[in-house]
Amino acid sequence: MAVKKVAKKVKKESPKASPAKEAKEIKEVSAVFSGEYFYAVGKRKTSVAQVRIYPAAKDGKSKIIVNEKELDVYFPIARLQNTVKDPLIGAGQEGKFNISAKVYGGGVSSQAEAVRLGMARALVKFDQTFTKALKDLGFLTRDSRAVERKKPGLKKARRSPQWAKR
Repeated sequence: MAVKKVAKKVKKESPKASPAKEAKEIKEVSAVFSGEYFYAVGKRKTSVAQVRIYPAAKDGKSKIIVNEKELDVYFPIARLQNTVKDPLIGAGQEGKFNISAKVYGGGVSSQAEAVRLGMARALVKFDQTFTKALKDLGFLTRDSRAVERKKPGLKKARRSPQWAKR
């Protein structure tokens, strides 16, 4: 005897912020990030990150914005946040730059690594003396590993069909 389960669809209304509040947040981000900036692109697997670094004010407060969200909102995992901040720490420039990044494609880990590469490249454009420190840490090298393509006649890239004697 088969038992049918009926699932009910419940509409959840998401609390939406007022347009005035959203406009205020956008103005706040653009007010922090104005003036001269240094631009670079970072890539990893299928992720592409466009990174801009702006010299921060003298108060030592800096922000990292990824896709118009704060770093801890966009990358909630501490490991990924540390991955993004690594070039600043390696160059000894924590708190001295406001960073804006647009990243798309891939998964969260490859996005974080793409932002890291873009940030490291932008820091080198800002000051050539950071090159040695960042290169020694491996932040200026693009990780070229990507998924191998599937071949015809195989199940996956290298997995062959199961052999059968009869």
